[in-house]
Amino acid sequence: MNDAAEGNGFNPAEEGVVSWIRGDGPHAEIILSTRIRLARNLENYPFREKSGSEDRERARGEIVAAVRPGDAGFERVRSVRLGELSERELNLLLELHLVSRELVNGRTSAALVLGDEGRLSLLVNEEDHVRIQTLLPGFQVEEAWRMAEEMDRVLRGRLRFAFHHDFGFLTSCPTNTGTGLRASVLIHLPALVLTREISKVLQGISQIGLTFRGLYGEGSDVIGNYFQISNQTTLGKTEIELVQHLAKITQQVVEYEENARQVLARDALDEIEDKVWRAYGILSCARAVSFDEMMNLISAVRLGVSMKLLPPVRVFDLNRLLLLTQSAHLESRAGRGLSVREAEVERASLVREILGGGERGTNGGGR
Repeated sequence: MNDAAEGNGFNPAEEGVVSWIRGDGPHAEIILSTRIRLARNLENYPFREKSGSEDRERARGEIVAAVRPGDAGFERVRSVRLGELSERELNLLLELHLVSRELVNGRTSAALVLGDEGRLSLLVNEEDHVRIQTLLPGFQVEEAWRMAEEMDRVLRGRLRFAFHHDFGFLTSCPTNTGTGLRASVLIHLPALVLTREISKVLQGISQIGLTFRGLYGEGSDVIGNYFQISNQTTLGKTEIELVQHLAKITQQVVEYEENARQVLARDALDEIEDKVWRAYGILSCARAVSFDEMMNLISAVRLGVSMKLLPPVRVFDLNRLLLLTQSAHLESRAGRGLSVREAEVERASLVREILGGGERGTNGGGR
């Protein structure tokens, strides 16, 4: 087997395994990450709904073997079979936004092939045989597309994908047929929520071919004023058109958010200062905090830092808090399973440590 052979894995709990938390991309204070996914299926295999375990194993083997060091963003190739991971390790991958819940649910024949810092990866045997995924910090739609397109071109030189002259790339779900492309940004919009303009904005984007979801994508709730905005259709437009449309509308949403922050600073500065300082004070002193409460408080702190109402906190540290305070990361840090109360105590301790500067300067960039 090549360097991507299963068993040449990685520790998903290691910081630095993903680059999206670094906070060093364009508009990083508002946009956490940009993702591109390309859905592809092998020509000579049944699609997942009609395939047996032997078909899925053979498909997995062909796809993993087609990836080589030096390909696109794969300077180093690491591959792991999800069926060999513990429940905690699978949850770590979910929290890192490297895999989907669907891939985890079908873990028996599923694999993750990971490039450097999670910027490029392959999700094998999810809804489709393979999904090429790029995940970058900040607002980098065109760069994420460039990387995905390059890897797609490499794989098409080694594998035969199911393609129809009239319909384009064929996928398990008809809504992905055509380009097979899903482009999305994870964006923080607290000022639009506070000024009650968010419904108008979300309704507007839904009328022009985009949709929104929560922090973990499809089926997840919006929490902490974080929204995933993505294209709704993949058929009838080219990949470039879809990518440019998302980039254009996202830029407009960023401008709406920035304008809303200016309105808050002009018309409700006392209330906003009180809100963000209360959030900062609670997080700096709390001895136990739930994830949902922390997300809402961190949203306020992130807003306060951006508006220069609070002591400077790096975007990198704010992003780390979103990641490291989730359940699987807390348990990995503690080295054991945690009860709900123990997790709340551990989470509060980690928040105090990071906000207090105890871990600053050890990794990453950002402010």
